[in-house]
Amino acid sequence: MKVVAYNASPRKDWNTSKLLKSALEGASSKGADTELINLYDLDYRGCTSCFACKLKDGKNYGKCAMKDDLTPLLQNFGDADGVIFGSPIYFGNVTGMLRCFLERLWFPYLIYTKEKQRSLFTGKLNTLFIYTMNAPEEAVKKMHLEESLSSNERLSKMLFQGDARSYFSTETLQFKDYSKYVSDMFDVEQRLKRHEEVFPIDLENVYQLGAELI
Repeated sequence: MKVVAYNASPRKDWNTSKLLKSALEGASSKGADTELINLYDLDYRGCTSCFACKLKDGKNYGKCAMKDDLTPLLQNFGDADGVIFGSPIYFGNVTGMLRCFLERLWFPYLIYTKEKQRSLFTGKLNTLFIYTMNAPEEAVKKMHLEESLSSNERLSKMLFQGDARSYFSTETLQFKDYSKYVSDMFDVEQRLKRHEEVFPIDLENVYQLGAELI
């Protein structure tokens, strides 16, 4: 069994990465081999709408024809038994790196047909999306973030024919030292207190979700 996590944050050892590592530890506790991939280490771009993956009798039918650092990850994607995507939320959405990755990942599997089967993916793959954000929980509800990001779960369920879940970690710690940045709109003491008390709970929760991927 193998579980792979993709970190779509530019920060390799901050909130998103820590949550991904905890989720992988949960999967490891169930006997899975795990791997963490930092997408910001890679050089790639999003789908260019070349439609090579949809060309009848084409050599790239069902797979992305683009060649870059993402190519080997896409080729080996089906080797995993569970996948975790982690991203901070910027302006109400995932980072551009995750969006580009998902475009390249999803589209080749999608079948343009009237038939009931909509995916070329063989097997069953469970997925987990972990989102981190500076916004408080009430802002997440006000902005309807859960609804707007639910398409990630829906598409993953349809294309990979497994379970898909999401976890939101709110009011995360942005800086180690808030005094160095223009950020006086925040109650720093409250934010630090929340990080000490709530973030460990987030780590425990995603640990359990990682274990349930298996």
